[in-house]
Amino acid sequence: MSTSKQRVQFIDGLRGFSLAGIVLANMLAFQYGIYGQSKPQLFGIGGADQAFLSFLMITVVGSFMPIFAFMFGFGMIKLSESLKSRDLRPKCHLARRFLLLFGIGLLHIIYLWEGDILTFYGVLGFFLLMFLNRKPKTLLIWASLLLIGAGILGLPASNPMNPLAAESIHMENYIIQSQDVYGSGTYQEIRDFSNNGDPFGGELEVSYALLALVLAPLMTIPMFLLGMHAARMGTFSDPRAMRRIYLRRASLLIPIGLILKAYGVLAPQFGAEGWPGIGIGGTLGGALLSLGYIYAFAMLYAGRRRSSLMGRFEAVGRLSLTNYLMQSVICTTIFYGYGLGLFGSAGVFIGSMIALVVYGVQLCLSPLYLKKFSHGPVEYVLRIWTYLSWNGQPRKKKRTNLTTDENAPSVQ
Repeated sequence: MSTSKQRVQFIDGLRGFSLAGIVLANMLAFQYGIYGQSKPQLFGIGGADQAFLSFLMITVVGSFMPIFAFMFGFGMIKLSESLKSRDLRPKCHLARRFLLLFGIGLLHIIYLWEGDILTFYGVLGFFLLMFLNRKPKTLLIWASLLLIGAGILGLPASNPMNPLAAESIHMENYIIQSQDVYGSGTYQEIRDFSNNGDPFGGELEVSYALLALVLAPLMTIPMFLLGMHAARMGTFSDPRAMRRIYLRRASLLIPIGLILKAYGVLAPQFGAEGWPGIGIGGTLGGALLSLGYIYAFAMLYAGRRRSSLMGRFEAVGRLSLTNYLMQSVICTTIFYGYGLGLFGSAGVFIGSMIALVVYGVQLCLSPLYLKKFSHGPVEYVLRIWTYLSWNGQPRKKKRTNLTTDENAPSVQ
């Protein structure tokens, strides 16, 4: 197998692997709501379920979505290089791609689920175009500085990642109301509540809103830039040759990430909300742990024996956008009132098992789908729009045969 093909398959496999963690993390939002997932006491979560929730918060939540961001940045560079090799303009194609991602995400939010990430990726993609032609060293410096800044933000004795976590009667009433609406409401009632409900009761301060707008990109941009850096440096061009490096990086990053996240999750449960650095797990630990997961997966992928599970991860990854949206379709149907109505009642552990079953179905069906089709339906639409071509392939630039001095007829 060529190193180029091996690299592409690895990238697909990593995307597919990340979707397992994403559906597990999103299960909390599907079952308890975007705001309700941070208030487990309002749903009567305790005992073993609370312990399992803490386990998910440490090992999964906030550490798999960054892998998607890493791969987004990696894919930007690889697509840019492919377009350049065809004498096409990368920024124009990428801008169209980001615009459609934003549009798909907007439809996802309005008509299906408010926890969408595609709108954010679409907007942030335009910002990342500034880094498209930067040197690997520049990308690494910016990513490192932003990670350091994120770590500094987590040092005060409060969690900057949750500036809206202060107790509010409006927030609690909103969450309590959401249990009834999401659990037994019709599709239209749920959409109206999701799009028009106000969890802050008009009390959201402008300073908090601006802080959230600044923090969200600050926490995410480093992973995009590190993905772009990895693509420039060829970090995954030959996984087998890099296996020892992956092992060293994973062995360092995973323990550090787990310790930082465990401190941020467990300290408040033991009455240490005011301890310094309580927010560092959310601002820095999640990113470090996700990098550790990336290198650990790369190490396993580069093993001598190729397992069938890796092939299934690759298939899920090739259909990553379609599978991501299908997770929303399936899970909202399971937890919302117009479906099985399990919102807030299944429990964290059972909800996680449901999420894994959903992902297991995708592991089984994705390879079968790819036996007949080369692209997923959403991926195909994205390719058509990106390349402005009905076959979803880049157009060949028309070359004009200009007459040069060397081949011009002699006038002597």
